[in-house]
Order: sequence, then C-alpha cells, then structure tokens
Amino acid sequence: MSSSLALALVPLFLTTPVPPVITPTVITQTFEEPADADDPAIWVNPRNAERSVVLGTLKEGGLAAFDLNGRTIGVYPAPLPPTPDAKPGRFNNVDVLGDLAFVSDRGRDRVRVFQVDERGAKDVTNPATKPVFSRTEAEVDEQHTAYGLAAGHVDGKDVVVTSRRNETSIALLQVVKGPRYDTRKVSTLDLPSTFTLPNGKKWTVCGEPGEGPQVEGMVIDEQTNTLYAAQEDVGIWRIPLRSNGFGKPQLVDKVRTWGAPQKYDPETEECEADGPNPGFGGKWLEADAEGLTIANDVLLASSQGDSRFVAYRKADMKPLKDFRIKDVEHSDGADIVLGKLNLLVVHDGERPNGTGFAFVRHNLSRWGL
Repeated sequence: MSSSLALALVPLFLTTPVPPVITPTVITQTFEEPADADDPAIWVNPRNAERSVVLGTLKEGGLAAFDLNGRTIGVYPAPLPPTPDAKPGRFNNVDVLGDLAFVSDRGRDRVRVFQVDERGAKDVTNPATKPVFSRTEAEVDEQHTAYGLAAGHVDGKDVVVTSRRNETSIALLQVVKGPRYDTRKVSTLDLPSTFTLPNGKKWTVCGEPGEGPQVEGMVIDEQTNTLYAAQEDVGIWRIPLRSNGFGKPQLVDKVRTWGAPQKYDPETEECEADGPNPGFGGKWLEADAEGLTIANDVLLASSQGDSRFVAYRKADMKPLKDFRIKDVEHSDGADIVLGKLNLLVVHDGERPNGTGFAFVRHNLSRWGL
C-alpha cells in the first residue's frame, strides 16, 4: 500500500467509533484438544500462486497444511517425549523463509525445520539439534522454552528469532543448511520487565510468581533489518537486527494497561487491577499484544484482549485503521502476502468446539493493508 493511501485512511479510522468487520473468505476445519490451533504462515508457490500452502501450528497436535480453500492437506505430528516422564513436542509458532518453514517446538525447546511444497510439508530437522534455551533435558521439562518465532534474510544470511516462554529473553539463531537443517544460536537479548513511569515511579509487569512478561508475536522487516516483537503485557518493540546480534530496543506502542497497578490472585491465577489505571499506556492495543505481520509499509498487530486488529504505518507507528474479522476471537497469530495471492490468514482462537484459522482474500486495501 502506498503512503498516500495509508494517510488517506487516517480520518476514516479516527472518526469510526465501532471497528468495521471483515467477513472471512474461508475457514479451516475446527481442531479439538489435544490439537490447538495457534499461529499461521503462508508459503507462496513460485510456479502457481493459486497452489500455495498455508501452514498452522496445532501445539501438541503438530503442524497442519491447508490449500487456499481451507482444506487440510496434511497434519505432521509433534515429536513424542523421549522418556515417559519428559514433555512431548508442542508446536507453537511458525514462519516461512523460501521453501522452508521454521517451527518453535515449545515442548522440546527446539526449532524444527520443514521443507514445503504444494503437497504439504516434510520434516528436515537435524535429529541432533539442541535445545535453544535449556542447558539440560531436565531443564527442558520446566518449559521455559522456545515460544514465539520469526524468520528472515538479514545481511545475506537466513536467521530465526525465537522468544522464551515465561521470560523476557529472545534469541537470534543462524540457519545451518544441509541435507538436514539446524540452527545455531549467536546472540540473546533480555527485554525489561520493570519500567519507569512518567510520574517517576517504577512499574513491574504483573505475572505468576517466577514468570516474566513473555514475547510471542514477532516479524522481521527485511527491508530495514528490523525485528518487531510483541511483549504480551507491555506492547510492541522495534529492535534493529543484524545477522549476529540485536540493536537497542525501542518500545513503539504500549498496551492500554501499561503502567496500571495490578496484583496476582493465586485463586484465579490471574492478574487483577489493584487501583485506577493512570492512563500511561497506549490507546489501541488491549493486552495481550499478539500476532504481528507486515504488508508493504504497514505493520498489522493482533489486539487479542478485544479481538481486534490494528494497522500501523510502519515508519512512525501511527495507527491507520482497526478492524475485526467476523467470528474470529482472541487471535494469536497472523500472516499476510499481497500481490497475486492477496491473502491474510489469522488464528481463530475461540470456536464452540475448538480452534482454527480464517482466510481473507478480498479488498485488503480497504482495511489499511
């Protein structure tokens, strides 16, 4: 989308009290426990765009592949536990780079690699791949493991960024190519969990004891060598990215409850308000800040707490438009491809009997994309 078109949409966005609603073109089947849909990615067929494939993680259900009509063409199981007492594989997030799909295996703390074509996906992970964050297999079972994920081409190298569950850490990995693919960790970055408010007071993000404010939704902007990372109870970070390390993070938008006093209730296992919101947070994102994807000059973010999507002008993070997708609730992940394919795919987090994915293929420019 051109910058002039994006700016033209701003008055409509600012004067619309109720976000418009998009009707999905198709929806996938509903997945029931132990399968649990979470994050999509789009593989574009270089020979025939209409034979492209959508991938979606299903947590303990593995990885699913769909055609553009939403029909399931394959399901690839997550690994079994190596011992009876160990955790099984659990596929959390997925991203596509070329004809490879990279998947964060939260259960086993690995990054899995799949070869993708129009028939579906094939696991090509090196069997000897090591945990991303855990030093031992016993530590893997504590599940502070690989969680969110984004892949991209930076400084001439293929890289993967993955976050750590229940921690503020993110890791940069370089892809090691071969008959079986691996990743090599080259750098880590710890985002903050405590912030100085405009009134000078310190604010620490509320969470269950021993758990920090994690990142899940991420996307790499290859045009500017930038990582955008959604820290769920904080907001969206912009982080310069090199093939061997991270630059200085900048918090470019905040969730509405940023800076609001909260306390953890062990009975409900939730954080609850502990005083009035001082209004230091942002205006557009209702925690959790979740799935991120880029379309030309626009960054699209999932405002999971109120089931909306917010389109920002990437350069200065000015909101352009917000919208909902009909019957899509509490969306985790999203991916978009413009051009011949013109496809937006989002996670559908709350169906009567489970979860799934929704595809939108019409008039995406109307919605700020």
